[in-house]
Amino acid sequence: MIIKEWVKIPSLTGERQRRIYYCLPKDYDSSQASYPVLYMYDGHNVFYDSDATYGKSWGMKEYVERENPALIIVAVECNHEGNGRLEEYTPWPFNARGLGHIRARGDIYMEWMIDVLKPMVDRRFRTRSQREYTYICGSSMGGLMALYGVCRFNHVFSRAAALSPSLWVAPGKAVNMIREAGFAPETIVYMDYGSEEMKNHPLIEDELKKTAGALLDRQVYLCLRIVPGGQHCEASWERQIPVFMRCLQLERRQTDEY
Repeated sequence: MIIKEWVKIPSLTGERQRRIYYCLPKDYDSSQASYPVLYMYDGHNVFYDSDATYGKSWGMKEYVERENPALIIVAVECNHEGNGRLEEYTPWPFNARGLGHIRARGDIYMEWMIDVLKPMVDRRFRTRSQREYTYICGSSMGGLMALYGVCRFNHVFSRAAALSPSLWVAPGKAVNMIREAGFAPETIVYMDYGSEEMKNHPLIEDELKKTAGALLDRQVYLCLRIVPGGQHCEASWERQIPVFMRCLQLERRQTDEY
């Protein structure tokens, strides 16, 4: 069951509304179970092709209908205005070709997610609100933010899936962040990149290797993949859903297995 509503982020976009999606397990209404929560970026691209920016979603709706993971998914739409998405989805300022200087407003977004969104979700739904059952996921700039979230806010998020993370926007920053992070035991990170998209940014291969090495040095449980033929698009990320869900151990159907 997917509930689609509207939400505001006053600290970023004032009174302007954006879509938010709550995906509940099939048996949510007929059971008394509590569930882990996966927070996802670019919510408009997650479930419905009709809402997706380029007409193709991740297909997460079909996946959860087929597999019925014991999990609540919360996905929030990005800011589509100007450079809004880039600004909200980066913790570090950078310059983008053709777009100019991109401000870093990622911390403001994370503060809203942790201080406003998560408490709202925990009040409204039967969640397992502890760190051990709170996860984060995104792709591209959202993948960068998922990695940032599990590192910078590890007391909130225990697991992250960072698909095609835009590490190239701030070379070296992710590595320094990982070295300084306070990781709790059993932090899990899934990180991937498509073999075809590796050609898009000359810095990405080096940054990916250094970032993976830094995570391993910190004894983070890491699943790193170079996806054969993988591209920078929702269709490619859709094919990775069963893999990263399995890596994060989110395919279990019974909540008492967590």
